[in-house]
Amino acid sequence: MQKNDLLNEVLNDLSDLKAANVIPLDVHQTTPLTDYMVIATGNSSRHVKAIADNLVRKMKARHQSLFSVEGDRENEWVLVDLGDVVVHIMQQRTRDFYHLEKLWAPRHSMTALA
Repeated sequence: MQKNDLLNEVLNDLSDLKAANVIPLDVHQTTPLTDYMVIATGNSSRHVKAIADNLVRKMKARHQSLFSVEGDRENEWVLVDLGDVVVHIMQQRTRDFYHLEKLWAPRHSMTALA
């Protein structure tokens, strides 16, 4: 799967379960670890878990490589590493505390997908 296609699939899968404030960031020039970082919010620990579980299930169904899932026990912040796309799904208070988008944006934020 192409990187942009993978990113679009991730964004659609997050939308399926109503992830809030989804921000895709193009970080390929900043870090060799990934090309895109996606940050999303769930409104409770159950919602965060449901969003992450849905994303993982759909990626496995597409035979997409899944490198790691971290934080799925506490569900305050779940990281899903798909290689070219790393997804951070957080509860709002956790997102407010860490401000990941401020670390990487605005110079890397994406206003439109190609």
